[in-house]
Amino acid sequence: MGALASKAARLDGGASAAGEARARVPISTGGPVRRFLSFAGPGALVAVGYIDPGNWAADLAGGSRFSYALLSVVLLSGLMAMVLQALSVRLGVGAGQDLAEASRDAWPRAAPVLWGLAEIAVAATDLAELLGSAIALELLFGIPIAAGVALTAADVLVLLGLERRGVRRLEAGVLALVLVVALSFAFELLLCHPDGRAVLAGYVPGPALFRDGQMLYLAVAILGATVMPHNLYLHSSLVQTRAFDRGEPGKRDALRNATLDTVLSLGGALLINSAILVVAAAVFHRAGRIEVADLRDAHRLLSPLLGSRVAGPVFALALLAAGQSATITSTMAGQVVMTGFLRLRLRPWARRLTTRSLALIPALAVALAAGEKGTAELLLASQVVLSLHLPFAVLPLLRLTADRRRMGALVSPRWLTALGWACAAVILVLNGYLLVTLVR
Repeated sequence: MGALASKAARLDGGASAAGEARARVPISTGGPVRRFLSFAGPGALVAVGYIDPGNWAADLAGGSRFSYALLSVVLLSGLMAMVLQALSVRLGVGAGQDLAEASRDAWPRAAPVLWGLAEIAVAATDLAELLGSAIALELLFGIPIAAGVALTAADVLVLLGLERRGVRRLEAGVLALVLVVALSFAFELLLCHPDGRAVLAGYVPGPALFRDGQMLYLAVAILGATVMPHNLYLHSSLVQTRAFDRGEPGKRDALRNATLDTVLSLGGALLINSAILVVAAAVFHRAGRIEVADLRDAHRLLSPLLGSRVAGPVFALALLAAGQSATITSTMAGQVVMTGFLRLRLRPWARRLTTRSLALIPALAVALAAGEKGTAELLLASQVVLSLHLPFAVLPLLRLTADRRRMGALVSPRWLTALGWACAAVILVLNGYLLVTLVR
C-alpha cells in the first residue's frame, strides 16, 4: 500500500507541476458568467475539427445520396464526441496531463506505436484540411488545385502570428472563422427551404444502415470526420492553459466550466454538420443529383439550383474559413502528440512544415494524377482512416480516466465510463463491419 501511495503521489505531483507550467490564462474572480468565460475557448478550438473539409465531404455525400437518413449518424457522432471530449477534459484537469503524456507514462513500451498511429491520424486530418483549403482557393480565385495545395503550406505564418499574440487571441481568431461558417450555412438554409418533418425523421436511425454497404461506408466516414482522434489529445492539453487552483475545489470548478464549454461548442458544431447534410439533401437529392460528393460539384450546382448567384461563393468562403481554422488546431494537436509521446518539442513553424509535408505529398500526387474525382475520394478515405484510428485514442482515454490512482477525486464516475465504453463499442462495431464489407 505504501508503494502504491508513493507512486500516486509522484504521479499527482509531476502532473500538477506540468499543468501549472502550461497555465497562462488567468481566471476571473467575478460572477459565474465571467468565470465561465475565463474557461471558454478550448471548446471552440476543438469544435473546428468537427466542421473541417473532411466533414463537408462526408456530409455532402451522405445528404445528396441518402437524403436526410444519415442525420441520425450525425447526431450520434455529435453526442459521442461530447462524451469523449468531456473525458479528455477530465483527464487534463484531474491528472494534469494530456492524453499523450498519460499514455506514455502508463504504457511506455506501447508509446512508440501509439505515437506513430497518432501521427498518421494528424496527417490524415491535415490532408483533408489541405485539400479543402486548396479547393476553396480554386473556387474563389481560380488557382489550380496543385498550386493551391502548395500555397496552403504558407498558412504557417497565420499560425505563428496568432500564437505570438497569446492563447486568447488565437481562440478569438478561430471563433471568428467558425462564425463565418455558421452564418454561411444559415444563409444556405434560408435559400433551400428543407422539409422540416423529413429532417426530424432523419434523426431517427433505421435498419437500412446495415443493409446498404455504401450507406455504411458514408456512416463510418461521418463518424471519423466527427469524432476526431487528434482532438482527444489536443483538448486534454488546452484545458491546462487556464490558471485555476490545482487543489480539489479548484479542479472541480475547472472541470464543471470546461465541460460546459465543451458541450456548448460541440453542440454548435453538431448544428453546422447537420446544416451541411440538410443543404445537400434539400438541394442535390431533391433535384436527383445523388452523386454529389465533390466540393467543386456542390459549389457549381448550388447557385443554379437555388437561383442565387451568391450561394456558390458563400459556400466557397465558408469552406476556406473551415479549412484555415481547422489547420491551426491540427498543428497544435501534432505538437501535443510529439511532445507528449517523445518529449520532443519543435518550433511551431518546424512542426507545421513537418505535419504539412506528410499530407502534401499524397495530396499533390492525387491532384496531379487523378484530378477532381481523385481529390473527392481522397477526402472521404481520409475520414475513414480517422475512424479506424479512433480506438487507439479512445481505449487509452477510457482506461486512464477510470484509474483512481492517476485521477484522484476526479476519477470518471461509473455512468460516464459506461457511456464512454458504449461509444467505443459503437466505433469498434462499425469499423469491424466496414472492414468485413470492404474485404467482401
